[in-house]
Amino acid sequence: MKLHQFILSAILLASFCVQGRSQTKMPAGWQSSMVRIDSCGALRYVSDSRGNIIPDFSRVGYHHGDKSIPDHPVSCVISPVAGDNREYIQSRIDSIAALPAGADGHRGVLLLRRGGYRIDGTIEISASGIVLKGERCNINETRLIATGRRRHPLIRITGTGVPQETSGTRVHLTDSFVPTGTHCVRVSNSALFSAGDRVMLYRPGTHEWIHDIKMDQIVERKGTRQWTPREYNLAFEREVTSVEGDCVYLDNPVMMEMEAKYGGGELYKYSFDGRISEVGVSDLCLESEFEDYEDTQHGWIGIQINKAENCWVDNVTARYFGYATVSCERYAKNVTVKNCRNLEPKAVITGGLRYSFNNNGQQNLFMDCMSTEGRHDYITGSQVCGPNVFYNCVASQAYADVGPHHRWAVGTLYDNVVTDGEINVQDRGKMGSGHGWAGVTQVLWNCRASNVAVQSPWTSGHNYSFGTKGEHTRGVFTDRPDGVWEGHNETNVFPRSLYIAQLMARQNRDLSNLIK
Repeated sequence: MKLHQFILSAILLASFCVQGRSQTKMPAGWQSSMVRIDSCGALRYVSDSRGNIIPDFSRVGYHHGDKSIPDHPVSCVISPVAGDNREYIQSRIDSIAALPAGADGHRGVLLLRRGGYRIDGTIEISASGIVLKGERCNINETRLIATGRRRHPLIRITGTGVPQETSGTRVHLTDSFVPTGTHCVRVSNSALFSAGDRVMLYRPGTHEWIHDIKMDQIVERKGTRQWTPREYNLAFEREVTSVEGDCVYLDNPVMMEMEAKYGGGELYKYSFDGRISEVGVSDLCLESEFEDYEDTQHGWIGIQINKAENCWVDNVTARYFGYATVSCERYAKNVTVKNCRNLEPKAVITGGLRYSFNNNGQQNLFMDCMSTEGRHDYITGSQVCGPNVFYNCVASQAYADVGPHHRWAVGTLYDNVVTDGEINVQDRGKMGSGHGWAGVTQVLWNCRASNVAVQSPWTSGHNYSFGTKGEHTRGVFTDRPDGVWEGHNETNVFPRSLYIAQLMARQNRDLSNLIK
């Protein structure tokens, strides 16, 4: 058994042992009424009155979690030089970029030997198949130091272009209502699609929808923007797994209700030729120089990722950055960020700063991360199309809350996230420039915080709290509908992790063997 499979099995085994079939004296585990493991060890979902189920969040991260992060042999080794090391490192990266990619998309690994590398500017990785790694991530190991008096990422991973619709492939969804959690969408012409096609599941923004969620009625203050339909045309990246009759089956499920009265939905093929892949960064310590505790003109982001898929960041420590250790932007997809630390950020404690692990992309996984002194430590931005997962992450000395930050993030799982601050999923109303509803299908599973607010929007779905520990609060605007709450303050949530249980169930492991 591979190491990662053994670890996943061990985690879920611990969950099943609490069922009373082991020799421990722990009380029987609490299970949700909406997603649970039955007596045969199968993961079962129960729909609500509209047919919605809790979605499967397991197809996130590097190759949807179906491949381990690779350990390629080192191609090039360098050690630090006196002065600025940016061009020195960049030239080696560019040399690797010029090499032909192998069948697996890999080109080469640049190893930075132990020592301090002063970097004035940004290291750019703009080709597929390049891995940048160090000799571990302590300050006395491989350390990259961002210098200069300006906001900038220390490492930027990005391709080019934007998704391009394939002409003549756009079709309408034919069902008047498509529930959250389904993998099947019925279309007007399924003959256009076949297994393996990359498609966009498109959900238009409409005046009617914005009016019904009351985002054209935000109480105004200086700078408030009411929502407009064109900002909320949501495009969910998917892959066709099969076609049966008029039903097109998708790899990842529908993440919010789609209704004909709000414009329904469409499906079309797309390409993204400039997007890069198979890029990794690991085993590094990243630091930013700064002048004082509230300095806002220095290294801003440790690693910024955009227009890239099937990439990873592993075992990286970032210290003193103003914004984030890792920021996945709009077109970052299937990225795994694991075992990373955001420590002692330096910036004013106010809006738009100290977003420790930031995600605006799709199908990304943040796991086993920690942060100190952040504001919004595990966060999504506006119009974020899920699924996305934050799993087994910790925030301490938090100045604000974990959760979707503003303007309708769709389909995020916060699984075993622990913070000494708050976790909030709510209508933020006039906060910011008119943030409004932060999101829908936001699922908290076995999380812990000082205070927790989970509200559901007026229409288009729900937000959920399962087994959350912390004071149940009503949110900033207390007249909004409360979310779905189950197992509040339960100490023995079963399974311990929804993400791990879903991943194991999908990979066809016999879960029943773990409870014998």
